[in-house]
Amino acid sequence: MGLRLEQVDQIVNLVRQVLGKDVIGAYQHGSAVLGELRPRSDTDVLVVSKRRLTREERRALVDGLLLISGRWGQPGAPRPIELTIVVQTDVQPWRYAPRLEFQYGEWMRTGIERGGMPSASDESPDLAPLITMVLLADRSLFGPPPAEVLDPVPHDDLIRAITAGIPGLLSDLESDTANVVLTLARIWTTAATRAIRSKDAAADWVLPRLPEAHRAVLARARAVYVGEAEDRWDDLQAHLRPHVDFVATEIERAVSGGT
Repeated sequence: MGLRLEQVDQIVNLVRQVLGKDVIGAYQHGSAVLGELRPRSDTDVLVVSKRRLTREERRALVDGLLLISGRWGQPGAPRPIELTIVVQTDVQPWRYAPRLEFQYGEWMRTGIERGGMPSASDESPDLAPLITMVLLADRSLFGPPPAEVLDPVPHDDLIRAITAGIPGLLSDLESDTANVVLTLARIWTTAATRAIRSKDAAADWVLPRLPEAHRAVLARARAVYVGEAEDRWDDLQAHLRPHVDFVATEIERAVSGGT
């Protein structure tokens, strides 16, 4: 399933309708620009705004996104959308930790349908790898090239950001196994090589560096991601925690300069 251009157009049109002339630009990132789109890939868009959003604008964005974002696991549906909005002055000039103005993702849908709303402006280390991917992709959906509105993220800040999220990531191991395993592989790859790869490419880099006893978990996660296996883990349950513990240790070694 490829990227549906009409969905990208819908995202851009929604943002421009809500924010009007205060939108500086919209930029693609994620699997669409790092490599090949996979069955579980989202449509990932970063928007840079001149100003903060009002509560009414947040509501309008959420209402529109609920209609055009596909739910996870529904064959033939539009792709799930991850829309991130930053205020330019919060990220340029760059400083750590950057501030997130708005984010929508399908993991929020249930809470939103129960009356919740995406949180207002707050610090978000996750913006460091996201902005790095946007600059690497250099793909503008509208507006100036991303390098004109975003500063590059220093490597030390990038590593600081991606490792800061590991404890929270590990807490989701049981509920979001494939994503957790692949994200850890991507963190190890970036810490060791300074490159940001797609999840399957990161798995390809990590797999030969794993002891044989730990390979089955990552191989399964990669196969799930590319649509070659079912997202089931009952047969590998006993191997999950040893695998992620090993990878977390290797990340620590890579960050500290180990080989």
